[in-house]
This record gives sequence, structure tokens and C-alpha cells, in this order.
Amino acid sequence: MTEEIDTPSAAYELSSDDYYRHLVARNRGLISASLQRRIRASRLLIAGCGSIGGATVQPLARMGYTQFELADVGAYELNNLNRQHATVGDLGKNKAVVMAEHVKAINPTAIVSAHVDGITCENVRDLVSGVDVIVDGIDVTTSSGLRAKVLLHQHACRLRIPLITAWDMAGMLTAQYFDYRSITQPFDGELVPGDEDRLGTWPTIFRIAPRRWIPAEMFDELSRGLRQSDYNVPQLTEAAAQFGALAVHMTNLVVDGQHPRRAVPVDVHRVTVPLARRSQISLRRPMSAYRFLRTLPIAQALSGFAPKSVYQVAHHLTRKGELS
Repeated sequence: MTEEIDTPSAAYELSSDDYYRHLVARNRGLISASLQRRIRASRLLIAGCGSIGGATVQPLARMGYTQFELADVGAYELNNLNRQHATVGDLGKNKAVVMAEHVKAINPTAIVSAHVDGITCENVRDLVSGVDVIVDGIDVTTSSGLRAKVLLHQHACRLRIPLITAWDMAGMLTAQYFDYRSITQPFDGELVPGDEDRLGTWPTIFRIAPRRWIPAEMFDELSRGLRQSDYNVPQLTEAAAQFGALAVHMTNLVVDGQHPRRAVPVDVHRVTVPLARRSQISLRRPMSAYRFLRTLPIAQALSGFAPKSVYQVAHHLTRKGELS
């Protein structure tokens, strides 16, 4: 029976080992002692600490991870608070810095570094090479964020570091696992690095997003929204928050030497309604996708949604034409 520690002063007086023992006491029976030791010894990079990346920080710290590299160039704005793990008192503060404070508030003995420049050409190799697992939560709705994500995956692939990422789309959260110890191309060949400049922002996003799992309501929203010059993609808390749970278990599997599924889609808007309504949602998706594709210029639709094999052939022919 573990002695109860029920005051801050009592907690702060504990040694690092005793604090950790109390912190993870309720994991016992479901998390083996050997896995808990590996969790404690593992070093994580969380790149992007906003919606989906920020959703993973506290759960990972509570699971018992103690070594974190947190990277984000952004600061909190009021419109982030509908889904991100911040309060009004955090507005204007760097997201990685705030998340580092959250980790230390859960486990004062944790080793945490906040990188306020985000992922850059100058720091990406050092950040990636020193970790066991990467959690990619980089926002791709800006061109700079998209380039940072591509850069991160390039180096994860080159240095053979397993990476977990996710996409929140309406009520859908699709977590993805890229085991770059065996996958030989960034994004498993869905995008050739450098093509993001040739394709443009949205076709690049569609190339690397889990297209199979884009829900009907997201297609409908994009059909309306992409006509606007100042469009901001809506994001909901019920989708983003799911990544906290999924990322913890997927990271545990990787640390334990197991292999998570390549894609884990969970649509809370669909699974929480009766069967008849779920069937309607499923039947609606093909038409919603068709209407959305019709709103795009043909070149963008083909570039963004062509199957990987077709895209790779087109890329090869384009490069061949440029060199001839």
C-alpha cells in the first residue's frame, strides 16, 4: 500500500525516485514494471504544442514520461482557447514554454526543454537525433508550418526515428504512425520533399493528410471555406483532445517494441449517434467529396488526391521534363 501524499510540501520533499513511484502508482497492474522503466527512460520530442500536440503533453507526463523536448514558434491567442490546453492567463505566451510549465507542475523532477523557434533548419537535426519517439503536432495551415512539418519528417526518416502524428477534421481525429526505422521515404512516399513549393499549400496538405478518413462535414466545410481569401480552418475540441489518449497508448506501444496501426481514425460525431444516422453519414461522404473536388482547379485536385503511385509517376515525369 502506497503512503498517501496529499500536500504540495509533502510531494516536494520526496526524492525523484519516490516522487515517480507515487506518480505512477495507479498504472500498476495495467502497465508492467518493465514498460514503466522504459517509459521513464525514453526521451520524446513534441513538435507543435497547440491543438493536437498540446493535447498529448499532460497525458504523456501523467503516464510517466520524464524527458521532453517541446518545440513551437507560436504564442497563444484567444481563438486558441476553444481547443488548446491554455487559459486567458497564457495569452501571448509561447506554447512550448507553457506546456513545459504543465509538465513540471505534474512532475517537478521531469527534464524539459522548450524550443521557442519551433522546428527549423538549424535545430531539427539535433532535436530529432536525441529522442526515442517524435510526436508531430505541427500546424500545417501556414506555409511556414507546412515546411517545418516536411523538414521534421525528412529528418525523422533520415535518422530512423519513429513518429506519431494526427489530423483533426471536424469530429474526426486520425492518428498516424510512421515507423521510419523501416519506412524509407518521408510520409511513406505520399509527398516528395521539395514538391511542397511546386504544388502549393493545399495540394500538399491533401497529399500528406489521411485522405481516406476526411469526413463528409469537413469536405462540405472546405467546399465553402476555400472560396474565401482569409479562410481559417475550423477545429473542435472533441477532435483535438482525442489525440492525448491515442498518442499515449501508441507511444507506449513503440517504447515497448510493438507496432501501432498505421492509421487510427476515430470520428466522435459518427460513433456517438444511432446506427441509422451513422449510415446516413457514411452514404453522404462520396457525394461531399465529389462536390469538393469539383470546386478545385483540375491540377490541384489531381495533385492533391491522386493515388501515391500516380503522384510518384507524375513527379518523375515533371522532374524529367525540367531536366531535359
